[in-house]
Amino acid sequence: MKNELLKFEEFPFILPSLKKVTNKFEKLLAEFQSASSAKAQLKSIKKIGKFSDEIVNQMTVISVRHSIDTRDEQYSKAQDIVDQLSPQIQALFNRYQKALVASKFRKELEGKLGSFLFTKTELSLKAFDPSIVTELQEENKLVSEYEKLLASAQIQFDGKTLNLSQMGKYAESKDRDIRKSSSKEVEQWFGTQEAKLADIFSKLVVLRTSMAKKLGYRSFTEMAYARMGRTDYTPKDVKNYRDQILEFVVPFVKKNVRKQSRRIGIPSPQFYDLALTFNDGNPTPKGTTQNLVQAAQKMYNDMGEEIGEFFKQMVDRHLLDLEAKTGKRGGGYMTYFPKYKMPFVFSNFNGTSGDVDVLTHEIGHAFQGYMSRNIKVNELRDPTMEEAEIHSMSMEFLATPWMKDFFKEDQSKYLFSHLESSINFLPYGVTVDEFQHWIYENPNATHEQRCASWRELEEKYTPFKKYKGFPLYEKGIRWMRQMHIYASPFYYIDYTLAQVVAFQFLVLATKNRDKAWKKYVKVCASGGKYPFTALLKKFKLKNPFELGTIKKTFRPLKKILASYEAGLNSASA
Repeated sequence: MKNELLKFEEFPFILPSLKKVTNKFEKLLAEFQSASSAKAQLKSIKKIGKFSDEIVNQMTVISVRHSIDTRDEQYSKAQDIVDQLSPQIQALFNRYQKALVASKFRKELEGKLGSFLFTKTELSLKAFDPSIVTELQEENKLVSEYEKLLASAQIQFDGKTLNLSQMGKYAESKDRDIRKSSSKEVEQWFGTQEAKLADIFSKLVVLRTSMAKKLGYRSFTEMAYARMGRTDYTPKDVKNYRDQILEFVVPFVKKNVRKQSRRIGIPSPQFYDLALTFNDGNPTPKGTTQNLVQAAQKMYNDMGEEIGEFFKQMVDRHLLDLEAKTGKRGGGYMTYFPKYKMPFVFSNFNGTSGDVDVLTHEIGHAFQGYMSRNIKVNELRDPTMEEAEIHSMSMEFLATPWMKDFFKEDQSKYLFSHLESSINFLPYGVTVDEFQHWIYENPNATHEQRCASWRELEEKYTPFKKYKGFPLYEKGIRWMRQMHIYASPFYYIDYTLAQVVAFQFLVLATKNRDKAWKKYVKVCASGGKYPFTALLKKFKLKNPFELGTIKKTFRPLKKILASYEAGLNSASA
């Protein structure tokens, strides 16, 4: 059967062999190094890229199947092996990267491939050395242990046994007692696992700090920026950006929360009240998962021929795994199978508006992967993380005109709450980022000190979060449920940076939808050819790091939110 016809369940389950990978790689590297011209090296680069795609494809199949059912012994064992293999395979490709940047034909190669490929590669080399393979293996093992621990949660509530994702819908209940009691159950579960979670994280901090020192960095922060491929901004730039959020966004969010408290009729809301936007209930998608997928298909058909055909492929080839299940990893993600040139979307539907957000956010990621599928050089196919989140978050706003198909009579409520929550997210996003900077600047801190630092940052950016009657949250353990802090250090400011850019797409779409869509498609198709700030400049988008960008972006955004609020009032009249 041809690759393009395979459904997900038909993708071969192949465990990579280090011996076979090494033998094949040695031949390809020798061919690259002995090439007598830039043209010959270009051919070798494509061969190595194709081989890399094959290995990545095999490991991605294992990772996805494991995340769908973390209890399956075969997948669990395979993931453990991949956790050990991937740093060893990375060490092999590290040799190719060194040969690439040292090529005697580099000038000609840069002319064909662009200088950014070499800038990215040189930065990647600064974040890896074979001497840290053992630490990387242990890091992978600890992250898998964390993810498996969270996926194992079995909470007795509402007469059911539920995982953390399934508990999410109760946080939006109209009944305050249910919101409070469900939140208490989640807090207590984290309380029973606190010691394990703290131990896993402490080991991760020690490992990451050790790796950074081995590579000559002052702290893991510097290594992490290199690992994230941040070629065009520094921690200082990020701090200045966080200061803009503190000055211009936090006061606005405080006003939003005060308005919300009046809407829901709770003068002094606690943290468990903040997920309820309206006293008669939050907007919820109407219908089954199948109904939502059908609505999404209609939306994407209307949006554009190419994205309509793409989404149909996703459905037909079973590349969507959407519903929450026992043993399934929490959260949501998009990943990509390079051999089949198709993405995969994973989520945990729980009956909230977040289910629809998945069908826009993750499909935005997926569409970018699809649009970049024919870029031959792997490193130029994948965008940086903050670029990737532009695709997803902007799609959430470009989908706005079709929300009636998902929410019916709740359309006005959704449009308002979605934009408001997107704005309200920014202070939390920078909280996570500043916390991570603090963590790795203070690697010897105790668990209690980490929790205290988290709580202090909550008071700084989200002072409206009150934890009366929740001593563990008051102590500051809520950071432990934020997967990125464990699994993807420093990957969080990216969401907020991309959110600011996505707001610009929303503003443009309200003025000229066709122009916004064409620009969005071009951004997606550019893959990873440009660093973040260069991408923004190329497509005439405002840079969040530049002083004044936040203020300028929020001026029209406030008007759009006010118009949604007016529509909300007229709908209820």
